[in-house]
Amino acid sequence: MFYTDKVMNKQVVKSDFLGDINHFFTTRELILKTKESDDKVALSLNYRRELKEIFQLEYLVTSKQIHSDNIEIVKDGIVDYPDSDALILADFKNGIFLNFADCVPIILYDSNNNIASIVHSGWRGTVKQIVKKTVLKMKNDFNSNPKDIIGVIGPCICYKCFETSEEIMYMLEKSINDSSYCEYRNGKCYANLPLINKIQLNQAGVEKIDVSPFCTCCNNDMFPSYRKNQGTTDRLSAFITLKS
Repeated sequence: MFYTDKVMNKQVVKSDFLGDINHFFTTRELILKTKESDDKVALSLNYRRELKEIFQLEYLVTSKQIHSDNIEIVKDGIVDYPDSDALILADFKNGIFLNFADCVPIILYDSNNNIASIVHSGWRGTVKQIVKKTVLKMKNDFNSNPKDIIGVIGPCICYKCFETSEEIMYMLEKSINDSSYCEYRNGKCYANLPLINKIQLNQAGVEKIDVSPFCTCCNNDMFPSYRKNQGTTDRLSAFITLKS
């Protein structure tokens, strides 16, 4: 179940599925990525520095996301990964965060091996099944058992709000071989991105999955939304670090 909490006295949301693992999804109160103004950029960089201090991290690692199925394992000393839409973390000295504009943020945590990942899955990433591929990489590279992996699907655009094209809708249906999560509504096409990703996690063998009740469009007073806010560069971020 999701609940609200405070980090640096700013509102965030968390999942009780992850217990005492340091993680969160940001709200409008804590923007870690933006291009809106020089002042906001400076503030977001300051928030990142504060996070490093609070969680006693050597590095706070992120990536440049391109809607791919590229997955990187975080290596010591590298803080920014180009062209990657999922990061896997195996070192408790570091933290990772990715940024989202209505796309689906997914945190994966292997409770047995103390390994974590954050996945950026927009419709393109969902079609490419990036979350299934991340689970497979955790399995192949770290011997993770999917049954030990906890999946947490954070705030993103909901079924009601994600209008798309017929072509994209069909590709999303094909990604899970199921048309139950897409529909025509008033002559328009809609897809349930969070639940399609949940099905992909199930297909990868992940059983314990928490899905956020928050929509970035419907709850736009709480979260920035690229669609709702006409192309804003403010981003929702997902963050996690490991047990020491």
